[in-house]
Amino acid sequence: MASSWTWKKAIKVGAAAATAGGGGCALLYLTSVYNSDRKKEQVQQKLAASGLNKRPSKPLPTRADQLNSLANEQFDVLIIGGGATGSGCALDAASRGLKTAMVEYDDFSSGTSSRSTKLIHGGVRYLQKAIMNLDIEQYKMVKEALHERANLLEIAPHLSFPLPIMLPVYKWWQLPYFWAGIKAYDLVSGGDCLKSSYILSKSRALELFPMLKKNELKGAIVYYDGMHNDARMNISIAISAVRLGATVANHVKVVDLIKTDGIVSGAKVRNQLTGEEFSIKAKSVINATGPFTDSIRKMDDGQTRDIVCPSAGIHIMLPDYYSPSNMGLLDPATSDGRVIFFLPWQGLTIAGTTDTPCPVTNSPGPSESDIQFILSEVKNYLTPDIDVRRGDVLSAWAGIRPLVKDPNAGDTASLVRNHVVHVSDSKMVTIAGGKWTTYRAMAAETVDEAVEAAQLGVGPSMTDGLLLEGAHNWAPTMFIRLVQDLGVDTAVAQHLSDTYGDRAFSVGKMAGLTGQRWPIVGRRIHQEFPYIDAEVRYAVKEYAATAVDVIARRLRLSFLNVQAAEEALPIVVSIMADELGWDKEEQDKQTEDAMDFLRMQMGKDLNKASRDNIPVSLTKAEIAEYVKRFNALDDGKKGYISINDIRKSLKSQGVILTNEDVSALMATISVETHGSLDLPEFLQMMSAIKSGTVSHSRFAKMAEMDYKAKKYGEHMERSGGGV
Repeated sequence: MASSWTWKKAIKVGAAAATAGGGGCALLYLTSVYNSDRKKEQVQQKLAASGLNKRPSKPLPTRADQLNSLANEQFDVLIIGGGATGSGCALDAASRGLKTAMVEYDDFSSGTSSRSTKLIHGGVRYLQKAIMNLDIEQYKMVKEALHERANLLEIAPHLSFPLPIMLPVYKWWQLPYFWAGIKAYDLVSGGDCLKSSYILSKSRALELFPMLKKNELKGAIVYYDGMHNDARMNISIAISAVRLGATVANHVKVVDLIKTDGIVSGAKVRNQLTGEEFSIKAKSVINATGPFTDSIRKMDDGQTRDIVCPSAGIHIMLPDYYSPSNMGLLDPATSDGRVIFFLPWQGLTIAGTTDTPCPVTNSPGPSESDIQFILSEVKNYLTPDIDVRRGDVLSAWAGIRPLVKDPNAGDTASLVRNHVVHVSDSKMVTIAGGKWTTYRAMAAETVDEAVEAAQLGVGPSMTDGLLLEGAHNWAPTMFIRLVQDLGVDTAVAQHLSDTYGDRAFSVGKMAGLTGQRWPIVGRRIHQEFPYIDAEVRYAVKEYAATAVDVIARRLRLSFLNVQAAEEALPIVVSIMADELGWDKEEQDKQTEDAMDFLRMQMGKDLNKASRDNIPVSLTKAEIAEYVKRFNALDDGKKGYISINDIRKSLKSQGVILTNEDVSALMATISVETHGSLDLPEFLQMMSAIKSGTVSHSRFAKMAEMDYKAKKYGEHMERSGGGV
């Protein structure tokens, strides 16, 4: 009774607080909704008149064609950097009719733009600060972000969607406090509100998020933000710019700037894949290089002060059973004051992020301490029934967030809260800071400055409401047509629809026959994920030039499961070799580069180190049991288990594997076994499984089955479901 009374009292307090200015709030909200609807109608009329939202039908120019244009034509605008902001600038400039070029040192979205928390958000915390500090600038920043959030969900509905996020409450006083804050978030959204927030009782919260810690839980509040596939969104923006006439090229590095009469008028660049150098001429140059902003600024002026303060954000991927498939979780106050999100993404669970000062590097990697911090915070919010294990970390990565100082301000010591657009004395325009959600608004402001600086004489931005690649004819039920028309399985069809939008049919038509009754086409490159062979071929048409481009940005496999990415790598390299004409030497190089990427940037080395550093802590009985299993596999008593031993064991169990399958099985143990495993290594692996540092092992399971088969006879009677 006391608990029920307290619950009702908390609701009444919250309702009273919200009702205090009810009439004024209602009027403000209705006015906002009306103005938003009116603005959207005007935007659509403008885009319809311009013809910009008509679905392009021409094929994309090849990468070779793009490089030839860059070397031989003159442009109005050259954008350096192919992340979200740089690609946004290219799309904005092209939509205004400017002759636009963009180059990227690595691949589109290879940096920070592919390593985000995957949220499209207005900033609940920023709104809290704006209200508490009566900060109008912070309020405007949130208001802009909320509009951009709604716009992004409209222009790329296949790549983005509203996600309910739960805020669990463990103190009664927090219920009305958090509820008022979240309702203010809805109110400020106005006509851009995705869905209305709501409050939950304890029982209802546990029903929707059964993994939550039950003890002392009072209830929860659910609000909505957007979620997307960040790398694919970035690539779609870049491809949309190409559709409107922009010339873009990845793997092209700016090595110096060109100046004419003291004004930046282009750049000297190098093709990173061939080493060829050439110059690109442009009337205006935009620096949109994120963490590398200062390196380009120093090409312009060697004496300029650094404005970027890089900070690393670490994320980890966990199995799907760590979260519901359609509900996220926000921890608003971790042990050190940071915020942790816990979100379903691409069929798994993403957890992060941290915020740690770091150096600027092309290959940021996660740290074991940050991984342990995230696991510790996750453990605090989940029921004790769930064993949060280090071995459940499928991948881990770091993204460098470019926090910036304002070079326009007299005080250059303090960081800005949003973004900075700066025009140098030589007319180079720099855009730095900001966040994924507001990339479009940042790009529009940046191109405005470039147009003014170079006197290019074009109209305002046209990208508000401008549909991105794949959005024009997409519908939520399009995957059904893919199943019926092409013969792909439902999971693959859903993935193709949600990734490529109305271009999914172009991808599906490139799929090879499976040789099975069903599905007819669409050979998966890894059995655990819905990625198919055709996507690798299509990725090459969209300028993927390396194996890492595919496994990291086009398929997202390395971000989801680093071991699966390694296992799929030979197939990816083989298909790309067919498309790009790679010889054996180039295929080996691509494989080696991709493995380095997985080891250093996707957490593979850390996963291995955490396993190898675990001391053997087994009981005498456990050691005796595992020695028996080892000896059962060690044919000939050599003192180690070889690949041939594994093949013989599996054959005796009726399982025939290829050399590649057996090698992949051994790779799950250690990359340094060189085709064999001795007894100490075997015992250490079993100890790692016991401690949770390794969540599971196909090899260990095979050893157990082999031992039982030899102990109880080759023909064990099986039970469970047969007649």
